[in-house]
Amino acid sequence: MRTFVYLLRPNRPSVVDDASPKEESTLGEHFEYLQEALSGGRLILAGPCEDGEFGIVIFRAGTEDEALEFMQGDPAVKAGLMTAELHPFRISLEERG
Repeated sequence: MRTFVYLLRPNRPSVVDDASPKEESTLGEHFEYLQEALSGGRLILAGPCEDGEFGIVIFRAGTEDEALEFMQGDPAVKAGLMTAELHPFRISLEERG
């Protein structure tokens, strides 16, 4: 398995704070999607920057095509609430605890 990261950029930095009901639903689906990936051993970590500018999702996939499919399957990306940019990623240092 290879490691990838996708950068998520919200359509506006305040989307989490002032989301419409439809956007709130999409954000919930986005969170559930990532929770399922975590439970399945695919997700390594995910989260937003506190300033709302972007978030990251670091995960495992067999191929770049599989990684692209996973990223494009994110409900926030599918709904256009966030744009995503995929990159191969290498973990060089990691906290062990």
